[in-house]
Amino acid sequence: MYSRREFIAASAGCAALFDPRVLSAFVGTPKEIAQNEDFWMQVQQAFTVDRSIINLNSGGVSPSPAVVQTAMKRHLDFSNAGPAHNMWGVLEPQVETVRKALAGMFGCDGEEIAITRNSSEALQICQFGIDLKPGDEVLTTDQDYGRMLNTWKQRERREKIVLKTFPIPVPCEDPEKIVSLFEQNITLKTRVILMCHMINLTGQILPVKKVVQMARAKGIPVIIDGAHSFAHFPFTQADLDCDYFATSLHKWLFAPHGTGMLYVRKDKIQDLWPMMAAADEQKSDIRKFEEIGTHPAANHNAIAEAVAFNQAIGLDRKAERMRTLRDRWVKRLQPKVKLFSSLKPEFSCGIGTFAIEGTDHAKLRDYLWAKHKIIVVHIKHKDIDGIRVTPSIWSTIHEVDRFADVMEDVLKKGLPEK
Repeated sequence: MYSRREFIAASAGCAALFDPRVLSAFVGTPKEIAQNEDFWMQVQQAFTVDRSIINLNSGGVSPSPAVVQTAMKRHLDFSNAGPAHNMWGVLEPQVETVRKALAGMFGCDGEEIAITRNSSEALQICQFGIDLKPGDEVLTTDQDYGRMLNTWKQRERREKIVLKTFPIPVPCEDPEKIVSLFEQNITLKTRVILMCHMINLTGQILPVKKVVQMARAKGIPVIIDGAHSFAHFPFTQADLDCDYFATSLHKWLFAPHGTGMLYVRKDKIQDLWPMMAAADEQKSDIRKFEEIGTHPAANHNAIAEAVAFNQAIGLDRKAERMRTLRDRWVKRLQPKVKLFSSLKPEFSCGIGTFAIEGTDHAKLRDYLWAKHKIIVVHIKHKDIDGIRVTPSIWSTIHEVDRFADVMEDVLKKGLPEK
């Protein structure tokens, strides 16, 4: 059997590794760094993305930098050399280092962080884990993520609870309006609230802390869907004051695909049921939410490299870069398009969604890919029908400009018939 040291040596040099010392030489405010193409060229080179396509859907799932891919491959190779010992005896215990690293980013105790496979799993632990009885109401907006709405709808069918949703303005730049809408829709039967931190449809940032504190005063817990916010822009648990927070790590943290995180305030862990059975003595242990049977240690252990990668860049600089890229294409297309996303930093970051009057946006999405190899998302909602654009820090200025060039041509000539 190979030793772990031999596996590390064998894998060295198989991919370009990120050197944070290069970035430390750059000085300036986050806004200044956001405009420094030399800085971002170094970041772009840390990824192994295919430049023959223009990927403007980093909001769905993002590539991992080479250093993360290399770590995951190394862990997989080591696991397969002697799975029972290497995976369970050596690699699995190292998840505790990852737990502490994520807790450091989120500003909480490591004993409040569970590592999951995605935000859906983390959210469903909360959605299924809170006891409800027939007639109890759960409250959320009608812009929440479809899978999470379906989770409540299944509980409706099975347990006869009631899902209540309400609309919010698009976009909304009045936090008090959002808080008021949540409060107005609370009834004597409301038992739990689900709300997005950042809505996937438009990138709208909602006033989580204000809603949490309003609801807590009424004895109503709030589950926060942070799938798009964590590692997208800087914040900590204290900025949200939440009891439950769930996120994906393969979106904006650039961790391996199939990784997520669940935060549960320590005094709430005992009363939250895990989705898969755990022993009674684990009832107050955050690890009960990780009881999913055999799973690869490589995926969650490589998260540590993604955390270090983001820390080397700095979330404040990363957020400013995301806004810079978004504003670059938006300002070229305005005012000829309808923008569903706010451009104010307190209400948005890197996600932008727009519409062209009289346009079939599904056809526009297909045209951008078929003709120009540009990947975007068609957003279809009763209040929103448009194109969502999400470049990331691995996107180049030239790629964003190419998208804007094509869109200006579409705005001038319309979509071709074929």
